[in-house]
Amino acid sequence: MIATTVDDPLRASVRKAIHEGAALNVPYLLMNIFAAIIACYGLFENSPAVIIGAMIVAMLLGPILGISLALADSDFGELFRALSALIAGTASVMVTAFILGLIHRDIPITSEIMARTAPNLLDLMIGVAGGAAGAYATVSPRLSVAFIGVAVATALVPPLAAASILFAHGEYALGGGALLLAFTNMVAIQFASAVVLWATGFRQSAVSGRYAVLAFLKRDALGLGVLAALGILLARTLDQAVEKQLFQAKVEKTLSDTIDALAGSYVTDVRFTPGDGTTIVRAVMRAPIPPSVKSVATLAAQLPAPPDGTRIDLRIRFVETMVITPRGVMFKDLDVDPAGHELSDETK
Repeated sequence: MIATTVDDPLRASVRKAIHEGAALNVPYLLMNIFAAIIACYGLFENSPAVIIGAMIVAMLLGPILGISLALADSDFGELFRALSALIAGTASVMVTAFILGLIHRDIPITSEIMARTAPNLLDLMIGVAGGAAGAYATVSPRLSVAFIGVAVATALVPPLAAASILFAHGEYALGGGALLLAFTNMVAIQFASAVVLWATGFRQSAVSGRYAVLAFLKRDALGLGVLAALGILLARTLDQAVEKQLFQAKVEKTLSDTIDALAGSYVTDVRFTPGDGTTIVRAVMRAPIPPSVKSVATLAAQLPAPPDGTRIDLRIRFVETMVITPRGVMFKDLDVDPAGHELSDETK
């Protein structure tokens, strides 16, 4: 157990601060609504700086800490009060974002929105570390300034806003992913902060030693169970993300090694798009001579298989390139194209 140096007066002031931060009132709702507005326009503009501002303005961390303290104290009245504030705050953010998403349905879904649709185990670990840091900063007066950094690390409003925007666009699967990210952060923050508060002496229990630990785990069994379930689910998601990145890296390397070996040719861009039972690979190739259909088919056969079991549909976008030096035009005297076919005099 972590030893605590927090004296009774300081502990009382921390309890009061957590109690006030978990209150459901007009200022709390207004700040979360303002945070949702800022987050939405930051997501629309694809601006990380604006999104960070929304994280700082939001007040959803307060009720989560209130839930953690209530569980550490076995105070179910306070637990209901903090949980009500969290639900109301979450609803205010999502309703605000959904309205803005409907108003601005003409704005396309940005990369900042898409970045919040596929949570994985790393997001869970960030939430756990952020929750622990937030709780420790709360009970340590000298570290209170660090709470701003915690708010940024444990982002809650941006994924909630992203989910509502996606729902407004009819993208329910993607919106569900963003909502899962927000829920993951909430559960991770709650459990980690509850552990830190309990370990630093913020508990009201007559039992001690291992019995106190068992009593705490029993009170927060739901949070622990959900956290474990999320860990299993998100670990698989992380594996899938790693497999996808490895596949894309291998495809890019194969394309680059093959095309860059041709005289005057190189790959400038490779993009991956899911299709109907296919993974469409779009590669931009700059070269003095276009590749033949046969050479593209041969190259496609060399690419690794997608991890999701789909088949590859390789599409080469050819951009003719002429390299001119003081000595003249390079690659003009090529006698064969990339497939090994002889060129006519006109082609030369």
